[in-house]
Amino acid sequence: MPKTKLNVIKPFLAINSLPDGDVLHRLISVHDGMFNNPAYTTPPVDMAGFKAVIDAYATAAAAARHDGGKNAVTERDKRRAEAIYMYRLLGHYVEAASKNDMNTFVSSGFQSASTVPKTPPQPVATPIIVSLDQGTTGQFLVTIKPVAHARHYELRYAASPAAGAALNWTTTLVSSTKPPAALNNLTPGTTYAVQVRAYGKLGYSNWSASAERMAI
Repeated sequence: MPKTKLNVIKPFLAINSLPDGDVLHRLISVHDGMFNNPAYTTPPVDMAGFKAVIDAYATAAAAARHDGGKNAVTERDKRRAEAIYMYRLLGHYVEAASKNDMNTFVSSGFQSASTVPKTPPQPVATPIIVSLDQGTTGQFLVTIKPVAHARHYELRYAASPAAGAALNWTTTLVSSTKPPAALNNLTPGTTYAVQVRAYGKLGYSNWSASAERMAI
C-alpha cells in the first residue's frame, strides 16, 4: 500500500540562539498576529499575560545592555526564558489549530520553519575582561565576559617591559568563563597586561583591550 506524504506546516521555534532584538521582534509579531485572531480562539497562553512578559523582557534586555552587571544580565535571562517558553507553547498550538492552511498559519505571526534560511556561521565577538583580581600571592583571577558561540578562550599575559621594549606574551587556554581563570606563578611587585580572545567555528576573535594590575 503506497504511503501518503503529509507536509505539515511547522513553526520556526529555534529562537534561543538569536540576539535579544531578533527574539523580541518574533515575540511581538506572534502577539500581534494572534491577538483577537478568530482562527486561534483557545491559545494555551493568555495574550495579555504574554504581552506583559514581552514588555518585562524588553525592559530587562535594555537594562542589561546599558548596565552589563551580573544582576541585570540574570534578570534579562530569566525574562527571556519565560517569554521563549510561552512562544514555543503558542507555536505548537498554531501548528495544530491552523490545520495545515498556510494563510491561517501566517496570520498567527509565526514564520514557517521551511522558509527560514539557515544563517551561515559568523565570527565570534571579541570578549572583554570584566575584572582582574588578586588571588593568592603571585596569582590573578580573571573574569571573562562570555560571547555567543565561543568554543573556548585564550588568555595571554606579559610583564610590563622597559620603555620601547616588546611585550613577551605567555598564552594559556581557558575552556570556560566560570569560574574565573587563574594565572599563576606571577612575580610579586610586577605589573602585568592581560588580554583575552575567543575561538569559534571560523577561528579566533581579535584580542581584547589589555587589563593591567600589579601582582602581590
